[in-house]
Amino acid sequence: MTDHAQRPHHFAPGIRPPSLLLLHGTGGTERDLLPLAGRIAPEAPVLSPRGTVLEHGMARYFHRKAIGVFDLEDLHRRTTEMAGFLQWAEGTYEAPADQWVALGYSNGANMAASLLLSGIPLAGAILLRPMVPFRPRELPRLGGMPVLILSSNQDPYVPGELAIELANLLEKAGAIVERFAVPTGHGLGPDDTEVPRDWLRRHFPAL
Repeated sequence: MTDHAQRPHHFAPGIRPPSLLLLHGTGGTERDLLPLAGRIAPEAPVLSPRGTVLEHGMARYFHRKAIGVFDLEDLHRRTTEMAGFLQWAEGTYEAPADQWVALGYSNGANMAASLLLSGIPLAGAILLRPMVPFRPRELPRLGGMPVLILSSNQDPYVPGELAIELANLLEKAGAIVERFAVPTGHGLGPDDTEVPRDWLRRHFPAL
């Protein structure tokens, strides 16, 4: 997709930075994470683009060959496409791309991690049930970017060691990573509101 204006998305200006970039899980829409964002940072601006890839009719951000096996060529192409969408949104909504904190769940968390590992400017990221999207030949310089990872040792889709590997990659790239294990498996629970809310208040006091 090159006409970013045609991409289904939701934007709300809010009144307090940082802005939240909402990236839903497989089968979601641009409205799925709005309630979670409202609980975490009710006054923050939000931008929520829908995934443009369909898998058996379910929206995703990039193709995969099987569960946990990503189409890396498509991942890189869709990551570049998402970066272009953020640049378009910056001009359209006067929201600087490097002020977004990505809030991604599952497939959306993997897209957010791909943005980070590709060196796309963001202010930070909250990654719910992520795995390693790809292993870069050269790590980006994340320069102290705060990143929060919430994973689960009971997750049937994402082995816990993959979240640990992602945390290690991001730390080697210079990010300040905090990782929490939650008891809810792959689904979302109360910790996915409370921990990110406290984390945002510590790293972004304007909220």
